Amino acid sequence: MSDKMSSFLHIGDICSLYAEGSTNGFISTLGLVDDRCVVQPEAGDLNNLFLKSHNIVQKTAMSWRLSARNAARRDSVLAASRDYRNIIERLQDIVSALEDRLRPLVQAELSVLVDVLHRPELLFPENTDARRKCESGGFICKLIKHTKQLLEENEEKLCIKVLQTLREMMTKDRGYGEKLISIDELDNAELPQAPDSENATEEQEPSPPLRQLEDHKRGEALRQILVNRYYGNIRPSGRRESLTSFGNGPLSPGGPSKPGGGGGGSGSSAVSRAEMSLADVQCHLDKEGASNLVIDLIMNASSDRVFHESILLAIALLEGGNTTIQHSFFCRLTEDKKSEKFFKVFYDRMKVAQQEIKATVTVNTSDLGNKKKDDEVDRDAPSRKKAKEPVTQITEEVRDQLLEASAATRKAFSAFRREADPDDHYQPGEGAQAAADKAKDDLEMSAVVTIMQPILRFLQLLCENHNRDLQNFLRCQNNKTNYNLVCETLQFLDCICGSTTGGLGLLGLYINEKNVALINQTLESLTEYCQGPCHENQNCIATHESNGIDIITALILNDINPLGKKRMDLVLELKNNASKLLLAIMESRHDSENAERILYNMRPKELVEVIKKAYMQGEVEFEDGENGEEGAASPRNVGHNIYILAHQLARHNKELQSMLKPGGQVDGDAALGFYAKHTAQIEIVRQDRTMEQIVFPVPSICEFLTKESKLRIYYTTERDEQGSKINDFFLRSEDLFNEMNWQKKLRAQPVLYWCARNMSFWSSISFNLAVLMNLLVAFFYPFRGVRGGTLEPHWSGLLWTAMLVSLAIVVALPKPHGVRALIASTILRLIFSVGLQPTLFLLGAFNVCNKIIFLMSFVGNCGTFTRGYRAMVLDVEFLYHLLYLLICAMGLFVHEFFYSLLLFDLVYREETLLNVIKSVTRNGRSIILTAVLALILVYLFSIVGYLFFKDDFILEVDRLPNDTALPDAGESLASEFLHSDVCRGETGENCSPTAPQEELPPAEETEQDQEHTCETLLMCIVTVLSHGLRSGGGVGDVLRKPSKEEPLFAARVIYDLLFFFMVIIIVLNLIFGVIIDTFADLRSEKQKKEEILKTTCFICGLERDKFDNKTVTFEEHIQEEHNMWHYLCFIVLVKVKDSTEYTGPESYVAEMIKERNLDWFPRMRAMSLVSSDSEGEQNELRNLQEKLESTMKLVTNLSGQLSELKDQMTEQRKQKQRIGLLGHPPHMNVNPQQPA
Repeated sequence: MSDKMSSFLHIGDICSLYAEGSTNGFISTLGLVDDRCVVQPEAGDLNNLFLKSHNIVQKTAMSWRLSARNAARRDSVLAASRDYRNIIERLQDIVSALEDRLRPLVQAELSVLVDVLHRPELLFPENTDARRKCESGGFICKLIKHTKQLLEENEEKLCIKVLQTLREMMTKDRGYGEKLISIDELDNAELPQAPDSENATEEQEPSPPLRQLEDHKRGEALRQILVNRYYGNIRPSGRRESLTSFGNGPLSPGGPSKPGGGGGGSGSSAVSRAEMSLADVQCHLDKEGASNLVIDLIMNASSDRVFHESILLAIALLEGGNTTIQHSFFCRLTEDKKSEKFFKVFYDRMKVAQQEIKATVTVNTSDLGNKKKDDEVDRDAPSRKKAKEPVTQITEEVRDQLLEASAATRKAFSAFRREADPDDHYQPGEGAQAAADKAKDDLEMSAVVTIMQPILRFLQLLCENHNRDLQNFLRCQNNKTNYNLVCETLQFLDCICGSTTGGLGLLGLYINEKNVALINQTLESLTEYCQGPCHENQNCIATHESNGIDIITALILNDINPLGKKRMDLVLELKNNASKLLLAIMESRHDSENAERILYNMRPKELVEVIKKAYMQGEVEFEDGENGEEGAASPRNVGHNIYILAHQLARHNKELQSMLKPGGQVDGDAALGFYAKHTAQIEIVRQDRTMEQIVFPVPSICEFLTKESKLRIYYTTERDEQGSKINDFFLRSEDLFNEMNWQKKLRAQPVLYWCARNMSFWSSISFNLAVLMNLLVAFFYPFRGVRGGTLEPHWSGLLWTAMLVSLAIVVALPKPHGVRALIASTILRLIFSVGLQPTLFLLGAFNVCNKIIFLMSFVGNCGTFTRGYRAMVLDVEFLYHLLYLLICAMGLFVHEFFYSLLLFDLVYREETLLNVIKSVTRNGRSIILTAVLALILVYLFSIVGYLFFKDDFILEVDRLPNDTALPDAGESLASEFLHSDVCRGETGENCSPTAPQEELPPAEETEQDQEHTCETLLMCIVTVLSHGLRSGGGVGDVLRKPSKEEPLFAARVIYDLLFFFMVIIIVLNLIFGVIIDTFADLRSEKQKKEEILKTTCFICGLERDKFDNKTVTFEEHIQEEHNMWHYLCFIVLVKVKDSTEYTGPESYVAEMIKERNLDWFPRMRAMSLVSSDSEGEQNELRNLQEKLESTMKLVTNLSGQLSELKDQMTEQRKQKQRIGLLGHPPHMNVNPQQPA
């Protein structure tokens, strides 16, 4: 056992080094550590370690002496056997304690070694050949090549160390063991009080958190010393980002099933060394020959441990579905023609594992009779096991070595005991313990079976991301001897689930905590073989002669007890993987063969019952406070996957289809209704232009999409040149996804969420307040005669009556109009009670507060501030509401007339008024150019009028009196505007009518009422522009009427007519025509848009009449087959789902989305129409086939009759020939003229 322990990074060397206190040498791991790397013995308080180990040995020896003195005389053989057992148990305790104490030091040394392999060039000075070779990757390349030589030279232990170290280079987080709590929590935790016993200080072990903290400190101290020895003295955080960071334990042998968090894929996981991603490290090792090393070791491994480490290294290289590594494996296996030997290794191991399972399954079933007797022992066994297990995590290699050692010692001790005294009878307690140990040993799988888990994980990763070449390669290698690993994997599942014994209903008797992980891995590997889809592998699994499909179906339908009573989470994970496998077998198939094979031994009622049971179990866990909706194997998620499986199978089974309808059964409608609500289906177009239907669970984040956003997208999505809305809809999907994430965060802020939820309500209040305040200003400004308490009695009674009537209406019928009437009457009553200006001020302040709340709700719904200041400034809608708030504040603090601007909000709220504005702005350039042409013409006519008709520009004017022409010199227009609402002072200066005018003589009055308006060219331009355009007949209507006797009479007529035709009729009507035509176009576009929304599918663009007389109506088509929100949910699903969990269609759509290719959307196509057309064609073909068959039957009958007629004619001819020969013998002379 010590030899085995020494294989794990020189555990024995570390022990001898610190036990002897030597500082002259250290571990020379792989020839990298030299004598300069000296570790001080006192580093990390290591002396206490061996004092504790020495105390354990002394206590064990003392107990042995006491038992030897006090025990009675027994038979020598029995005493010797029990002493041997005690010695072995105590030695195992000592080894376990030493391993626990030394693990942090081993992990620290390994972490530094891995750092050196990542950055070996830092060991050498700059500008040296050694540094340049290390930078070019020569060090790793030579190390990998040297590993092959080590295996040839039978240096197995050193070869295993290299493989482990290479695997550690790709481990994301390494540590000294599993940390149950963080180090910060350990530092802040209260130390437990010491017991009162005096001897307790020597015997009591430190609590697990304190021991974790101590282990961490010792490992960190040793690691820092080693790093300083290699790279020089650095600060603790100096190179930490580029070196090892400690966290979770190393990679598990079987590998994780699949990463659970988002951001999967080959390049998403990052390690903290030299800022390299996991994919970069994998590709770097592959470039230096790691893949070739794995293939050679798998084919030429002489021991199981080397083979095991090679598989683990291959898993680390392929982790995340690295396509580069997959291609490297495929090229090496196909180019070198070594695939036959490579796959033969896995084929043989699968066969050996199946034989081992078949050989041991009879022993397991024979022990089932004693299950009830040993039930209590089995319940106590896990607790004892957990109590004895150390808190820190044991690496897989050490665990395997300890298990092998304990198994070997237990078998040797049992053999020795049987040989020494075969008739020995033990005490009842010992017999029960032996029975419990025997039952536990029976559940343990042998090494040839446990090795299958990493093998299957490796095969799964080869096919990750739906690698079609490797999927087919696992089934057929095109060699002289092909090894179908797909069938062998299915056969292995059939064997491990006990189907070879003939009972599918006894699955629970063969599935336990020991082999459930292996069964899950088998199901996941089979799923990865099929997804993509790979139709050949699907057919291979579905049509295999074993009971594989029946086993998978039984895993879903059966309860799998007694495992389900103890570990329901494992059973749920098993059902989840089994349902995914069945979906993968039916994925992207247009026939019903595989579905019918699955339905062959499946009763629909049992499947529906499993769905309901999973839903009820998830509901119970949710009520108990457990979050059962987050995990992938939560009861409701598992039930959802099984529901999707049932939905797919229901296409081929009418009974199952009727049972899945929520209204079909009274019991369990809640479960079916829940899953039906959270399940969606869409249709996509594949690369070969075939259509496929996808059923998927709706992501939970899609529930946060608001109704306002849905309506906005539905009505404002624009059509492209082909008449499709898909392009604009796809472009907006990213913004909708961001809005969903923001709405999800918004739920954590109740106040902001409450404001955002009632955004339309705040908008309505603002508009109603704006209308009310403008009514008050319009009716009562400048607020003269409106004072508090000055209302006449009859008006006061009328207001009170209106308030009471509106209050009664609100109480009886709470409608919005009644509420508005009550508010209006109350405000009027308030006006005449406290005054108009205070009431208007209160309304303005309330409007400002309401608009602030609206802005909060707007930001809450859209997440404006989270998008940055640039996006906020460019958001026109947000700027509009900000301007609205500013105008409200100006109306409150500056002047009431600013409230009039708030009425323009009606244009924003009504689409018809928006079209009126758009009718001017859409063709604004044409209108502006036409107006410029009008200005040019006005300018030309002004020049002609200034030159020839200057005296005709005489206009009548109405002059103001001198006293009221302008305000006083010391008073500005602004003050006149701001203070015009009240009378100035007590004199009533601004409240009186205009001053009386002085009477003038008639002649002077006539002269003063006329003036020349063309003294200058500018005045001519202004006159022509102002009066000419506003007059119906043009500028001639405002000029002096000339006499026909004047010499320029004809010119004046031509001047007036040209202006009338060119400016008034042509130019102005052009402008009006453009505006009117634009408004008509907008109105027709609106009507056309509404018509399209009612009669055209948003996704495919098919019209309503295409679905007339079809099996599917237009409403069913847009609600179920081509629901636009289902497509959005699928896009979101592709974004939030781990890329390694994609199904075949999801991978295809994800790639198309990444390329921004929209060919996967169905355009002018629907599967329901294609199926009905195909049904018509099939009916025609069926009729033709029937006619052809009847014709063939007729031809066959005619052929038979002809053959019979031919036979008859031949027989008659033969008879006639015989008669002719017998009736005319040659010796008879017959007269030919004689009558007969």
